[in-house]
Amino acid sequence: MRLEGKVAIVTGGGQGIGLAYVQRFLSEGARVVIAEIDPGRGAVGLAEAGDLGEVEYVRTDVSDPESCQACADAAVERFGGIDILVNNAALYGDWDMSDQSYAYLKRMFDVNLHGVWLMTRAVAPAMVEGGGGRIVNQASGAAYNYASAPAGEFAGLGSYSYSQTKWGVVGLTKFSAAQLGRYRITVNCIAPGVVGTDATLKQLSEDMLDHLSAEQPIPGRIQVDDLTGAAVFFASDDAGFVTGQVLVIDGGRHMPA
Repeated sequence: MRLEGKVAIVTGGGQGIGLAYVQRFLSEGARVVIAEIDPGRGAVGLAEAGDLGEVEYVRTDVSDPESCQACADAAVERFGGIDILVNNAALYGDWDMSDQSYAYLKRMFDVNLHGVWLMTRAVAPAMVEGGGGRIVNQASGAAYNYASAPAGEFAGLGSYSYSQTKWGVVGLTKFSAAQLGRYRITVNCIAPGVVGTDATLKQLSEDMLDHLSAEQPIPGRIQVDDLTGAAVFFASDDAGFVTGQVLVIDGGRHMPA
């Protein structure tokens, strides 16, 4: 019960990794708000996690400043404060790598990166009032992936939007940690590798997932439960002096200094 008495918001908490965070936080004693844009996924999250503890669903669009603020206000009204924010929501399972338009690039940034900033801004006053807090951002091992241009005639600069946004989350983590540290608010980041979720399988075939998993220094498919312990540590009292850090959980594929 390392999070007993704490109040947490988990964005994108209705499925996949986000739902795993919700379930683990509840099992550790936290009360949790599922911030999810899709009411259907929100209902699934409540059904999957409701027996584990006190949990609320608040429809939240992380790309909308007013929606982010409404989520923070609802958490304070329902549970009396906010101690933990997990910025997990992102366009991933529905990520369209073929769409190289500027409009789509902006949409990716609005959700995956700007949404992290908007939610952090929304919860920060409640955390300051409560004497501190914990923010856990979700980047990706994709932030460390680089690909050379294909051979042949130059076809224009590509927009590898997902990786760009996740590298931005790494930078935003460090910026936010420096801004909020004096208020006893820590900001850290988890960068998962290829995790065996339904969203991943929309992007990769089973064979490709097996191939990538076998290539890791520690071979094997990474599962959602391999991430939740790190989130609990960052959210706990044990991490009071840990901030601005990025923990890559990918079996050793990327080992940034």
